[in-house]
Amino acid sequence: MLAAAASDVTGGQRGLTVALFLVFVAITLYITLRASRQTKTAADFYAGGRSFSPVQNGLAIGGDYMSAASFLGIAGIIALYGYDGFLYSIGFLVAWLVALLLVAELLRNSGRYTMADVVAFRMRQRPVRVAASVSTIVVSIFYLLAQMVGAGALVALLLGISSDNDTAKALTIVVVGLLMIFYVTVGGMKGTTWVQIVKAVMLMTGTTLITLLVLAWVGFSVNELLDRAADRSGKGEAFLEPGLRYATEASGLTGKLDLLSLGLALVLGTAGLPHILIRFYTVPTARDARRSVIWAIGIIGVFYLMTIALGFGAAAFVGSGAIAEQNPGGNTAAPQLARSVGDHFFGDTGGTVLLAVIAAVAFATILAVVAGLTLASSSSFAHDVYASVLKRGEAAEGQEVRVARVSAFVIGAVAIVLSIFAQNLNVAFLVALAFAVAASGNLPAILYSLFWSRFNTSGAVWAIYGGLVSAVTLVIFSPVVSGKETSLFTGSDFSWFPLDNPGIVSIPVGFVCGWLGTVLSKERDDDRYAELEVRSLTGHGAEGAASH
Repeated sequence: MLAAAASDVTGGQRGLTVALFLVFVAITLYITLRASRQTKTAADFYAGGRSFSPVQNGLAIGGDYMSAASFLGIAGIIALYGYDGFLYSIGFLVAWLVALLLVAELLRNSGRYTMADVVAFRMRQRPVRVAASVSTIVVSIFYLLAQMVGAGALVALLLGISSDNDTAKALTIVVVGLLMIFYVTVGGMKGTTWVQIVKAVMLMTGTTLITLLVLAWVGFSVNELLDRAADRSGKGEAFLEPGLRYATEASGLTGKLDLLSLGLALVLGTAGLPHILIRFYTVPTARDARRSVIWAIGIIGVFYLMTIALGFGAAAFVGSGAIAEQNPGGNTAAPQLARSVGDHFFGDTGGTVLLAVIAAVAFATILAVVAGLTLASSSSFAHDVYASVLKRGEAAEGQEVRVARVSAFVIGAVAIVLSIFAQNLNVAFLVALAFAVAASGNLPAILYSLFWSRFNTSGAVWAIYGGLVSAVTLVIFSPVVSGKETSLFTGSDFSWFPLDNPGIVSIPVGFVCGWLGTVLSKERDDDRYAELEVRSLTGHGAEGAASH
């Protein structure tokens, strides 16, 4: 009965969902158009004029970070695999401590708009900025895939589209892609930030409501919730124990290594995510950057605790089988749960309204995150490649912003095309790949730049390309792409790397490449490192040019 309620879609539900979605889109379009009037300089486009308060930026960071992978993917993977899915909630949360302790304040002090401002500060500008831009765009596209796949799965559920109707999902992906391009090209960072703030408030409100209803259904007994989830999962007590998804008995050592690889990627990846890093530049001071991250940790921490209730609640009241039937990756577990608890407490009409609200929240989540990702990658191309490399720092601000807008179109189009081919993968899993690529390529270059005086141009280029190429190559030749029923290409098998997540290999490769490239080069500039150290610790000179 619950499964039927979760998958049955009426015309009224469709109309309400579409209406709520259109209301959200209308509000965000209005915000974006208003922000466009205040976006006059490069600082406005890239960093929102550095005008946001710590609370506003904390909400925006939460809005940027709590993506479709979190709301849809984690709930889905917990609903399908129980305890093993819970690892994503913990990994995403713990990762913020690394970002706070190692990166946030120092990065805000040292750069202006992009990660490359910090890494290239004491290096030869052109090779380092090109490498940083390439890495930013690759990580952003991996992350964009997850959001767009989530959008396709959501619309299939809401409009009663068969789970194998790829054409309808593809159209949804195109619509979401066009909206994100509009937000970025018209509103810049100011428009994108306000969209993320609105979305964060909506997401926290919707998630809190569903969590309270789930707990109320079981008399606020966590044990009762877990027992029901185990019963409805079809896996019994094994659902509440490790080993269903990772480190299973059948997978042996490979499974254990894959679990360790996933953990490394999740914990280290956040500090290298370009769309998160640029958020540190939108506040006036480094102290505000640190305070905004503390606000973000509080918001994100509460949210990830609630995803546990969403996941186990979906297993308990929808059933793992019904969820997998609607979407093999489990990406529709949260909205299916909303329909079930709505039906239980408020009847059919209430269930319809609650599903529509949660669907609108999920759409808001997707649109806000894809806008942030597109802004990060297009800003990196315009600021690092066009202005700093091609124009050698001589580009006019207006021209630089125009290039950023054009590159947003191109990057958005690439993400749309790739997303159409990845529709059956779990979105939390796709994001874990993005985290692995970020931790392999970006994180070594950032940490070496900030903390190692000997680090030089060769080391930076080797670290970024070494980590990036190794991570992407291992993903291409892993079971993610071929060799399994759930792979991107199901009809072929060219996989030779046994792990789903490459982090355990590619992250050390990035650090080793950075060290090797540095020691093999005689270049060294202790004076520039001393200047960077003073700037990173005090913020002195951070508003000036980040290049030399």
